[in-house]
Amino acid sequence: MERVAPWLKAVNTVLTPAIAGRRKKVDRIIDRAVREAEHRTGSTASGDEAFIEGLRVLLRGYADIDDLTPTGWVTVQQEVTDRLENRLRVRKLHALNPEIADEPVSRPLVVTGLPRTGTTMLQRLLAVPDGHRAPLLHELMHADLPGTGHRHRTERLVDALGKAVPNFGAVYDMDADRPDSCVFVLPHGIGHLVRAQPPGYIQWMLDRDGAADYRYLKQTLQVLQHGRPRRRWVLRAPAHLWHLNALMKAFPDAQLLWTHRDPAAALASLASMTETATALTTGRVDPAEIGRMWLGLIATGLDRARAARRRLPAYAVVDVPYRDLTDQARRAVPALFDRLGAPWGEPEQRALDASLADRPAAREYDLARYGLTQGDVDQVLADYQRVFADYL
Repeated sequence: MERVAPWLKAVNTVLTPAIAGRRKKVDRIIDRAVREAEHRTGSTASGDEAFIEGLRVLLRGYADIDDLTPTGWVTVQQEVTDRLENRLRVRKLHALNPEIADEPVSRPLVVTGLPRTGTTMLQRLLAVPDGHRAPLLHELMHADLPGTGHRHRTERLVDALGKAVPNFGAVYDMDADRPDSCVFVLPHGIGHLVRAQPPGYIQWMLDRDGAADYRYLKQTLQVLQHGRPRRRWVLRAPAHLWHLNALMKAFPDAQLLWTHRDPAAALASLASMTETATALTTGRVDPAEIGRMWLGLIATGLDRARAARRRLPAYAVVDVPYRDLTDQARRAVPALFDRLGAPWGEPEQRALDASLADRPAAREYDLARYGLTQGDVDQVLADYQRVFADYL
C-alpha cells in the first residue's frame, strides 16, 4: 500500500542533500521562529524561555532522526513557528484583556482513553447540545478572539496533508471546522510520536512536569470563550492519560470519560496509523520498532492514569466501552448523555445517525506486522485487562 504520494517521494529524494547538517541549524531555526512569531503577534517572547527550550528539544530530536525527509524537516519547523505564534498571541490577549483570566472553565467534559478507542466520535457527539462546546481544529491551532480567526491557514494545512498522504483521511478525520484534540495546543506529548520517534525525546517528554502545558491549555480556552456565550467545554485527547494529574490540577472539577477497547486491537490500529504518518517524515519505517514503542508507552500511560484515578472521587470518571460507540451505540449513547445530565433530542440523534453511517467498515490490523503477538500484549497489559475486563 502506498502510504505517501509518489510525487512526494520523488521530491524528498531530490531535496534530501539540502537538509544535511540540520542539527547545527536548530538554534538558528528557533531564533528565526521567535522573530517570526513576535512579528506576527506584535508580542515578545520574553518570559517564555521554558516554552521555547521545549520546542528546541523537540526540533533537536527531529534533527537526530535517521533518514529524516525534507518534508518532515520543513513540517516540524513550521509547526514550531505556529506553536510559538499561538503561544505569544494567547499571552498577549491575556495581557491586553486581564478579564480573560477570570473566564471560568467550569466542569469540562474530558474524553480520553487509549488512541483508537472512539474518542473522536464521542467528543463530537458530546459537542452537539446547545449548552456544550468543543474547540475546533482551527481554534486550537490559531486561538484568537471572535472575528479574528485564522481558519484559512488550518484549511491549507489539512489540504496539503491530504495531498501528501492520500489515505490519511481514512485513518484520522481532520477538518478545520470540526472539534479536535487538545494536542494541537499542548506543546508536548504522545501526539508527536504518531508521525516521528525523535531519539531522546520520548523519555524527556515522560520525565517532564506537564503542569505548565495544562495551564496554557486553560488560558487558550479562556481566550476562545471570551466574548462568546459560556458553554460546557468538551475536550479530548488520548494523550491526557499520561498526564491526568496535571490535567486535574488545571481543571479540578473536570469529568473524565475514559474509553476502553481491547488493547491489542487499539494497538494494531495505532501502529498502522503511525506507520502511515511516519512515512511522511522518514525514508525508513520499521514496523517492529513502532510496535515496541507503543506497547511500552501504552503500559506507561495506563499505569500513570490508574494511579491518578485512585486519587479522584468515583463520580469524576465515567468508563465508556468501545462497543457503546459502535455496535451498541443507539442504545448506549443516549443512556450516557442521560447519565451526564446532557440533553438528548433530535439534533443529538441525527448526529449519532450520521456518525454511524459515516463509520468505515471494521478493519482488521495485523499485530504481527508490528513484531507483536496477542501474548505480548496480554503479558504487558494483564493487570489493565483484568481490572477493566467488563469494558473491553
